Amino acid sequence: MDAFRAVMAQIGIADPLGTGFLSVLVTFFTALVFTWRFIPRLREFAVQAGWADMPNARRLNTEPLPNAGGLAIFAGFVASVIVAWAGRPIVVELVNIQVLAIMLGASLLVLTGFIDDQFGLSPVTRLLVQALVAALLIVNGLKIDFNAIPFLPVLPDPVAGPLSTVLTVLWIVGLTNAVNLMDGVDGVVGGVGFVVSMVLLVTAAQFTDRAAAVILLAGLAGATLAYLRYNFNPSRIIMGDAGAYLIGFTLAAVSLLGTLKFSAGASLLVPLIVLALPVVDTTQVVIGRLARGIRNPLGHPDKTHIHHRVLARTASARRTAVILWAVATACGAFGMWLQGVDPRAILMTVLIITVCLGFVATRRVRAHRRELDPAAPDPDVTPSEKQ
Repeated sequence: MDAFRAVMAQIGIADPLGTGFLSVLVTFFTALVFTWRFIPRLREFAVQAGWADMPNARRLNTEPLPNAGGLAIFAGFVASVIVAWAGRPIVVELVNIQVLAIMLGASLLVLTGFIDDQFGLSPVTRLLVQALVAALLIVNGLKIDFNAIPFLPVLPDPVAGPLSTVLTVLWIVGLTNAVNLMDGVDGVVGGVGFVVSMVLLVTAAQFTDRAAAVILLAGLAGATLAYLRYNFNPSRIIMGDAGAYLIGFTLAAVSLLGTLKFSAGASLLVPLIVLALPVVDTTQVVIGRLARGIRNPLGHPDKTHIHHRVLARTASARRTAVILWAVATACGAFGMWLQGVDPRAILMTVLIITVCLGFVATRRVRAHRRELDPAAPDPDVTPSEKQ
């Protein structure tokens, strides 16, 4: 037992039988099971309510596809956090006020994304809401410290303060939109969100004061993994802007909780590497559109995203998703290595990610075969889901 505890301690689990680790497991599986079971019912209601994306030149679906998956991810995420708090009461102190700020900001963005999915909102309105939730984090102490960024000069507080605020807003707004812009092929954003959540979770577990971040990441990881059961190609439901905003914002905000901060100075280098795929994708798209003379690069969708380019080469949405999952996992492993995470923890993280993604992808493929053969019902799919 002592040897087992020693090995677990090396990968960030100080007490595998303690309440801390059990809380993480309960949070993860609560989000997983809740979202897994909730999506079929939500999908049925969304079909009846007309919450769906219609086919067009940029979309892969050939018939109306329910776009309320983000609500299911959010519901599973919130339910898991509530269960974690109920099982292990948290005294309301600074970090927990910050957690509440993250939850409130996520709620506002999910609502905004859902309204945009169903009725449409102007880019200015969406950006204003994103800036508002960024301000919510800042006033609650979640912000980037400009003077803690390596290789940059230390500036006086009257100068560094405003720069820190601007950088924080750009980080939150930029990453929220970066994840949203990646949502163009079945399974890509859900899978990347799961991969990044797991990488940040294991990295946060290396620090004794990152319990809040670990809980939030466990809930997000469980909810996104369950969503993939219904979103891996051919998808039964998509997350819409509501889900993409939730994933992008939560990952950006949790990174400010200190998940990947060095002890002496915070650096965005590691989270930037872990989140390299959406960051690089958005950067190259914006630069390309500006080079073509488009003044509002976020308001003119096209097929220049990385997932569109990979899809054009593979001619397969499934292969495209798997390739981008692998890229995100590689970026995450590299980021963990830079952070100094034990190689055994990195290897175990990659293995867990691979097994989990393989499991849900296989379940979706098998379910699709059963959908084509009504005589062989899938226990995960209700009769109403086969309409």
